[in-house]
Amino acid sequence: MDNWNIKNILRITGGDPQGKVYRLLNFTDAPGEVADPWYTGDFDIAFEQVEKACKAFLKCCRQNPDFKA
Repeated sequence: MDNWNIKNILRITGGDPQGKVYRLLNFTDAPGEVADPWYTGDFDIAFEQVEKACKAFLKCCRQNPDFKA
């Protein structure tokens, strides 16, 4: 998710008082935004980033059973 997506979600939901909105890459050692293949034309990089981030997110959930995303 990029900053624009987060801004829209916060607008739609009225905020994030419980701190449950994250960028997917924040769960990795390289936080930031996933490279948007619409603009970069490189779907492989976007796929690799999402795959790595999903694995990191699952690891976080397994290691922290009380984690509420």
